[in-house]
Amino acid sequence: MEKWSLMTVTVLLALTVRWAVSLGSYSGAGKPPMYGDYEAQRHWQEITYNLPIRQWYFNTSDNNLLYWGLDYPPLTAYHSFVCAYIAKLINPDWVALHTSRGYESQPHKLFMRTTVFVADLLVYIPAVILYCFSLKETSAKKKASTCALCILLYPGLILIDHGHFQYPLSLGLALWAVLCLCHDWDLLGSVAFCLALNYKQMELYHSLPFFCYLLGKCFKKGLKGKGLVLLAKLAGTVLLSFAACWLPFGTDVEQIMQVLRRLFPIDRGLFEACMFSSPTHCPDKVANIWCSLSVLIKIKNVISPRTQLKLSFAVTFLSLLPACIKLTVQPSLRGFKFALVSCALSFFLFSFQVHEKSILLVSVPVCLVINEIPFMATWFLLVSTFSLLPLLLKDGLLLPYAVTTPAFLAACLASFSILDKTSAEDLQLKAFSLSLKGYTSWFKAFPRVVRSLFLLSLSLMGILSVLSAAAPPPQRLPDLFPVAVAVVSCLHFLLFLLYFNVVILWDSKNRGQKKIS
Repeated sequence: MEKWSLMTVTVLLALTVRWAVSLGSYSGAGKPPMYGDYEAQRHWQEITYNLPIRQWYFNTSDNNLLYWGLDYPPLTAYHSFVCAYIAKLINPDWVALHTSRGYESQPHKLFMRTTVFVADLLVYIPAVILYCFSLKETSAKKKASTCALCILLYPGLILIDHGHFQYPLSLGLALWAVLCLCHDWDLLGSVAFCLALNYKQMELYHSLPFFCYLLGKCFKKGLKGKGLVLLAKLAGTVLLSFAACWLPFGTDVEQIMQVLRRLFPIDRGLFEACMFSSPTHCPDKVANIWCSLSVLIKIKNVISPRTQLKLSFAVTFLSLLPACIKLTVQPSLRGFKFALVSCALSFFLFSFQVHEKSILLVSVPVCLVINEIPFMATWFLLVSTFSLLPLLLKDGLLLPYAVTTPAFLAACLASFSILDKTSAEDLQLKAFSLSLKGYTSWFKAFPRVVRSLFLLSLSLMGILSVLSAAAPPPQRLPDLFPVAVAVVSCLHFLLFLLYFNVVILWDSKNRGQKKIS
């Protein structure tokens, strides 16, 4: 009974923070003609409710794709239709074709915010709670609650979902998939991940770890026996899941091709995550390697779009390879969770058409290992929130950012005593340190060095946050602070990528893992 009491308090606190953030501004509020992501979600409700399915992804007189055209997979469209059906019952003006464009009112804002709350309550939060209770390292029920508290108070996701405006469904479904795999429910996990992928195509960031882990599991069982049966079941499950999601579009090849063109618009170029420039989106300030390098070399002017695509694919693939090979050869749940982090981070840093918000696809897997590496996980989650600062400032979310970020740090300090968890063993670097026999004396000073770097990092992020919010940039360099935030964040992420790959490749800590047989 006590464990549920503690967890209830945790959930109520998390919901209170979400509610407080939702009272503020949202993406593109009062900023015509494009407004922002809030209007995009409302517009998709308008389109899916008023137009037949065959027109959802096509440019027509009733569906101008240049105005927030639907560019997510079918499950996003179906979800928009369900929300639109409820909205129509409350106030038909909210989803009226054409005339509802840019609609803003307090009742409608309450409705839209409520839909995000419901998605959180039904999908994301239950997955977090059950995941924390399933952790062997958190057998003490108090620890399960503190772990859940830190995950649910992660400011990046709260500020984007309940401030900027976004639904947590794809990440929630992916988390359910991880939870299923943790209990050896491989087929259910496959269904959950297929649903996540069919809600947002960015779940491809997580696809290779799922594929490699399950394939490695099949290899371990033997491809002449149980492994072959499992492989066949998994293949059938994936095919049936995709068929169910795409059924309304499956009767027409042109429909399928048009949806795919909307999902993967490779002709937009390496940097164009959106087809247009909107007041809420600054595509050249993403904290990945391409945008950071563009400060020195204007890649868009030097390399053709097709070559950009090939270069991006090659670098992304090479950075993914070590973790994927290790996971396929030695499948373990621990390796799977760390591979989710490493692969998603590789995609964010090196892949094509990355949005600032895509860092959340890395942050949620990092939340899954916060009980194992609390210091590094907390550090990463703070940097990931900081990397969103230019977007948050555009949305008028400075105050929520300034409150939730220190609150999250305080929660992690209280829950995990992170500053005491900086030894090589605590950071899962013991095996790596033993391989560097000539440098063992350096590792004695390692905890002090890491703590100093952490405090230096916090100071730098704090200074840049204050300058971005309060200081006018030089006239000759109007984007100085957003660029500085992006470059500093990118340098952090490159070091984190190196760290997570070292942990994966030198992993010798398989104790406590279920034996795959």
